Amino acid sequence: MRIVVASDSHANNEILDLIQHHHPEADLFLHCGDLCEDPEYYPDWIVVQGNNDYWLDLPPRRILRVGDHRLLMEHSHRCSYFNREKNLVSSAKNLACDIVCFGHTHASMIRKMDGVFLLNPGSVTFPRDGKPRSYAILDVDKEIHAKIIFMDENW
Repeated sequence: MRIVVASDSHANNEILDLIQHHHPEADLFLHCGDLCEDPEYYPDWIVVQGNNDYWLDLPPRRILRVGDHRLLMEHSHRCSYFNREKNLVSSAKNLACDIVCFGHTHASMIRKMDGVFLLNPGSVTFPRDGKPRSYAILDVDKEIHAKIIFMDENW
């Protein structure tokens, strides 16, 4: 299963249409919060609430069945800054999930920690890690593979 994961678009959501257009092969489109616009405009995207989406009626987290895996998606703004990854792993284990997709930091990362696969796609609008804007591709079958797609000025 191919999953496109984006986060922190902050109302620059025409980029979501472009991403979706670039990936017609994708099975799912996930947005990990701070959409900052009515999600009804993006019916193909599964969205969770970010700290800037307080006015939207969105769930703070979702759990999805992806093949033999369970995926937790949340924005992560309620996690401690210093222990974010540890807290996400703990939440995932408590919810019997082995994949976590999250946002909020505007910094992309892929990491496996204590048996849990962590993916932050970065921000499609305002990156904070010195890298270009980004989103991620998550391929889930028996194994889990992910890559960050950087959106340079030619994208």
